[in-house]
Formats: sequence, C-alpha cells, structure tokens
Amino acid sequence: MAHTPIVPVGSAPPLAPYSPGVKVGNTVYVSGMLALDKDGKSVGVGDITAQTRHVLEGVKAVVEAAGGSLADVAYNAIILKDLGDYAAMNKVYAEYFPSNPPARYCIKADLVKPEFLVEITSIAHIG
Repeated sequence: MAHTPIVPVGSAPPLAPYSPGVKVGNTVYVSGMLALDKDGKSVGVGDITAQTRHVLEGVKAVVEAAGGSLADVAYNAIILKDLGDYAAMNKVYAEYFPSNPPARYCIKADLVKPEFLVEITSIAHIG
C-alpha cells in the first residue's frame, strides 16, 4: 500500500531523514515530535509545560493535515527526559485528550538534544 508523507505548513525542519507524518490508507503515523519551531530552534527550554504543549500542537498539526483530529489518535508513545516531569506533562496532555484518551506508554530516556524534555509519537486512524 502506498504511503503519503504529511508535512504541515510551518513544520520544523527534520533533524534526520524523516517526514513529520506518513499516511497509509486511513492510518497516520506521526514521527516523534520535539519542541522545535519552524526555524528549527528549541522552544520552552527548561519548561516541560511549554514543551509538552508545543509537541502536542505538532502532533495535532500532522493529524489535521492528514484530514483528521486529535479524537482520531489511537496511540501515543511518550518519552520524558526526567520522570519528575510526569505530573506536569500529564496535566497538559489531559487538556488535549480530555475524554476517551488514546492508549499510550511513557518511558524515561535521553533525547536527541539535551534541551528537549519530552517527545511524543502517535498513531491515528482517520475515517
């Protein structure tokens, strides 16, 4: 089955060879979103709330560019640099998924740059 790259207007330039999202049939795979602005500069350095919001806005932009909404997100994988940020991340996350939240997991790991506090990748089913 063919896949279509999804690159929302204003996306950050990729840090490696990947697309922000890929649509295959009715499924959208969202790459790990980081707190980067359209010029590739870090956003919300030191602020898990700002970074979580920015990352989830990135997920939302990819899913919407593919024709869906956050209600179509079925699965999220969350990576935190510090599990001490778990509660603050969850508070923002709950604003984006207030009811019928998707399945997810959350782990602690180093991220590609030291200023990144959170990364989220998603799978959405549209239609």
